[in-house]
Order: sequence, then C-alpha cells, then structure tokens
Amino acid sequence: MKLEFKNVTKQYGEVNAVNKVNCVMEKGIYGLLGVNGAGKTTLMRMLCTIVQPSEGQILWNGKDIWKLGGEYREVLGYLPQDFGYYPDLTVYDYMMYISSIKGLKIPFARKKVKQLLNQVGMEKFSKRKMKNLSGGMVRRVGIAQAMLNDPQILVLDEPTAGLDPNERIRFRNLISELSEERLVLLSTHIVSDIEYIANNIMLMKDGELFYAGTAEDLVSSMREKVWQCNVSRSMIDKYMNEYLVGNIKTTKTGAELRIISIEKPTEDAVAVEKNLEDAFLFYFGEKSEEKQDA
Repeated sequence: MKLEFKNVTKQYGEVNAVNKVNCVMEKGIYGLLGVNGAGKTTLMRMLCTIVQPSEGQILWNGKDIWKLGGEYREVLGYLPQDFGYYPDLTVYDYMMYISSIKGLKIPFARKKVKQLLNQVGMEKFSKRKMKNLSGGMVRRVGIAQAMLNDPQILVLDEPTAGLDPNERIRFRNLISELSEERLVLLSTHIVSDIEYIANNIMLMKDGELFYAGTAEDLVSSMREKVWQCNVSRSMIDKYMNEYLVGNIKTTKTGAELRIISIEKPTEDAVAVEKNLEDAFLFYFGEKSEEKQDA
C-alpha cells in the first residue's frame, strides 16, 4: 500500500494552486494541515481524479492513477467539503442510491448500508429525510457513503467543518476506528482534529508541502520557546504587536498570555510545554485567519 506524489503541480492561469508536491504515504492517518487557501482541496481533488495535474504524477503502488482509471477508483473513498444529495431521499435510500452508482449488488449493498449506518450511529435515523438531518448527521452519512466500497484510501476534506465540539470528538473517534488497514488522508485547518489521531502531519502553505513527519518532530522543530506570562490589560496590544501570541486569557488583574519567542518576553514569564497548536501558529502566523480554499 503506497501512494506517491511526484512533482505534482496544478496551475490555474498564472497561479500555482499546488506547486511541485513530493511525498509518499502508506497505511495510517495523515493530517494535511494548512490555512484556508493553502491548496489542500486542490491537492485532494487531484488525488481523487476530479482534476488532473498540470505537471507530475500521482502513483498508487507504482502505477499512475489516471492510467489505472476505474481500477483505482474502486479502492478510493472520498468525502468532500460539500457533497451533493437529493434532500427528499431518506438516509437509507440515499445510501442505496450511492451503492448503485458504485456498482454494488443489491443484496450486498443492503447488508453493507445497514452495517455502516450502525457504525456511524445513524441506523436509527435511516428513515429520516436527508434535508431533516443536522450538520453532524449529514457528515456521518457522508463518511458512511465514502466507506461503501471498503476503500483502501479514504480521503476526507475538512470533515468537521461547522460541527459542534461533541460532534467533532465523535467524528475523530470514528476516523480513528476506520483507519485500521487503510490509508486515511484528512485535510483541515483545525489543529485539534488531527493532534491525537494522525500518525503523520503534513503542512501546506501557498500550494507547497513544506513539512511531513510526526507531530512530535514538528513541535520539536521550533527553535522558539513557549512562554506564559501575566500583563496588564493596557499592555496587551503592545505584546500582540511585538510577539507571536497564541492565547489571551483575561484575569482579574489583567491578562495571561501564551507567547512564542526565543527570548523571555517578561521578567516573570514561565516556559511551558509546546504543543501542535503552537507549531501551527509559528509556521502560519497571522495567515491563520480563514480564507477561501483553493
């Protein structure tokens, strides 16, 4: 099981939405992390053969995915940011409809649909119309349809976008459960979505993949330390302008700041343990505001 990107580029006009990406992925969960607009969706759409690279190759077990065609799509499961469905179909009918598109025989599809709906916690809602589902329920149905063909590659594009904290936890647990014996690629700009479940982290910025490795190695790659200090409210703006501030917590006497810096920002600043969110802020800085993804 080996998925390989070789100098993969996607150009729209004069803009490289994805620029010379090289990486190798095998079994496990890969978290593709980057701000909105980094090129994550474009990369995934190429992986799912929705758009073709302008340059380079994507190989599955050494063979070009575009030459493999239908043979490749049989091992692929995909949950895009927004997936289409007929709103008046029930959950069960929608799943059976997707089963027919994927070429599953009816007796097998019935068993598979029941199994998957149970696995994602949607079996008791199988007769409810899609238009009457909550956002979290729709996402659960989305991952169930992506699993219908028991894919070896499962691609999830911003799977927890718009979900409340409880639904996001449920979704992360589900992804972790589904990752056995397959390659899962999950793109997000929400650090907590991958912090505890991804075996490997990949950072993408301005269309380029500039880091691939474990979360521990990514955090260790920061030369800067992380400091916690207390300042008066009147000084918050000063520290915001001079330092990379990861968090501000209001206190009775002022504010508690989490600052990323090589040097100690205040006399009473205390060094604290770095985490993945600190690394995200360090590498993406002020660009972590939301933009439209490429």
